[in-house]
Amino acid sequence: MSTTPVNRLQLALGPVLFFWSRDDIFRFYAEAMQWPVGTIYLGEVVCARRQQVRTADWIALGQDLADAGKEVVLSCQALLESETDLRRLRRLVENGRLRVEANDLGAARLAHQHGLPFVAGTHMNIYNAATLALMEELGACRWLPPVEMGQALLGELMQSLRQRGSSLQTEVFGWGKLPLAFSARCFTARHYNLNKDDCQFRCLDHPDGLTLTTRDAQDFLAINGIQTLSAGCSALLPHLAQMQAMGVHSVRISPQWQHTAEVVQLFQRALAGEAPADEVLTQLAAYAPGPLVDGYWRGEAGMAQLKEVAHASA
Repeated sequence: MSTTPVNRLQLALGPVLFFWSRDDIFRFYAEAMQWPVGTIYLGEVVCARRQQVRTADWIALGQDLADAGKEVVLSCQALLESETDLRRLRRLVENGRLRVEANDLGAARLAHQHGLPFVAGTHMNIYNAATLALMEELGACRWLPPVEMGQALLGELMQSLRQRGSSLQTEVFGWGKLPLAFSARCFTARHYNLNKDDCQFRCLDHPDGLTLTTRDAQDFLAINGIQTLSAGCSALLPHLAQMQAMGVHSVRISPQWQHTAEVVQLFQRALAGEAPADEVLTQLAAYAPGPLVDGYWRGEAGMAQLKEVAHASA
């Protein structure tokens, strides 16, 4: 693989999907303030019971990061189940300064009503040009394809944007366990034979999720409260040049319990052409929370490992 720079691509740090303590969250973002990421997403996306960091805290933290020169986006909860959830959503949308990432239609509708541009998150499940045009009509300034979308379909949708002269930005989930689905049931509580409303916050014991294995002892999925993720770590670094050629605006790195800083720095080295991509990929593998996969991007099963990694281990 070449060392060709892909400088036009920007790095974005996604929201923390897992349940970390308040102190760990603030420590993480104090460090992230110094990282070479242009955009930082903040907020509780997964579970309303995770309230060690409250809505007012997220907004205040976002303002501090914005004052430090970062583009900050407040990520909204993906599965709303109560009036309390709606109140939190309204407060995020009405924060008065920061954009929001809409992860359901309710958030997009509220942002539209307030005349605010928003990011259409990956959980909006935008799979066709008509839906993409609708999101832009509602006020989306950026969108994330579903993590299951491959390069071929994404290329078609981005072609549709060019054909109608759209300025909508595209951000691709480029690193981390893939957020696949949500359920009203809490899988972590069920694992411990607890009721959802009395979960004892067991997610705190699994800061990168709880890995599930098949009967053949193969890692398959990870559970994170009501969320299901991949067991493998999506690693689209070998495809950065392809993304640039397609017109992708930014690549999202999803925070993990350890070594997020190293992952960001390695992606930045690849973007700047400071090291061969295969060398960077080898270093990244040491920091991954699971086997490196890129199957969805290539139109294959999501758990298909990177060809470069598979060949190296053969």
